[in-house]
Amino acid sequence: MEIVIISGLSGAGKSHVARVLEDLDFYCVDNMPVTLIPKFTELCSAARGRYERVALVTDIRGRESFDELFKALDALQQQGQDYRILYVEASVETIVKRYKESRRPHPLYSEREGLEYAVRREITTLQPIRERADYIIDTSDLTVGALRRKLAGIFEDTDRRDALEISVMSFGYKYGLPMEADIVFDVRFLPNPFYDPALRDKSGLDQPVADYVFGTGAAREFMYRFEEMLEFLLPNYVEEGKRTLTICVGCTGGRHRSVAVAAALADYLTETGHTAACIHRDINNV
Repeated sequence: MEIVIISGLSGAGKSHVARVLEDLDFYCVDNMPVTLIPKFTELCSAARGRYERVALVTDIRGRESFDELFKALDALQQQGQDYRILYVEASVETIVKRYKESRRPHPLYSEREGLEYAVRREITTLQPIRERADYIIDTSDLTVGALRRKLAGIFEDTDRRDALEISVMSFGYKYGLPMEADIVFDVRFLPNPFYDPALRDKSGLDQPVADYVFGTGAAREFMYRFEEMLEFLLPNYVEEGKRTLTICVGCTGGRHRSVAVAAALADYLTETGHTAACIHRDINNV
């Protein structure tokens, strides 16, 4: 079992870190009392593989001493459980600014001493755990995407880090835009098989319909440019830390043109090494 202890300064972004690790298949628990850590990991181990990756957030909110935390970590080692400590920090100026923007109270804040003093006191208090950290991440100048990339570089294997799960969905505009769409393409400019009596009752999955849709130079040029654009976009989405992408292709009824284009696009993505599923939302609507 992989165990990560997340600690660090209040306002430095530990909650963001936990959310990213959840996306990386960690089971995350926020603000866990340190005395419960050994027992909790025992229960996770007994779950027979259900909790293979666990991240526990512990910080100044628990009010426990670091002697208690270190005793809990020593108990993990006695159980034969390896762990890594991820320490999250930011500059004093950054944390003060974040607290002023969020209007939430710092855990060590007092009116007599002020916010800046509370932040500096926490830095001193947490120094022992910082010194034992395996990884230290300063979020002062990190965007959410950059934080995700940094964490993926530490905790995600290379094959998965470079993977983007793509869904290609055809739909009909008369039934509304798909809510999950990331990219939407309107192919209503292509010739419509609906107006050909021999093709009307078929779908874009039938070869005669596909031949009709792609029978013009404009259609072939569109597919070429569409694929070229995706070749540029996909690695940039991966670089930004995006894990899933839904590409929606729409025509009037979602039965002919959009289905043919979506199927062709999914085939292209699969042939070029991507993981792509094809969904035809409105193909059976008449």
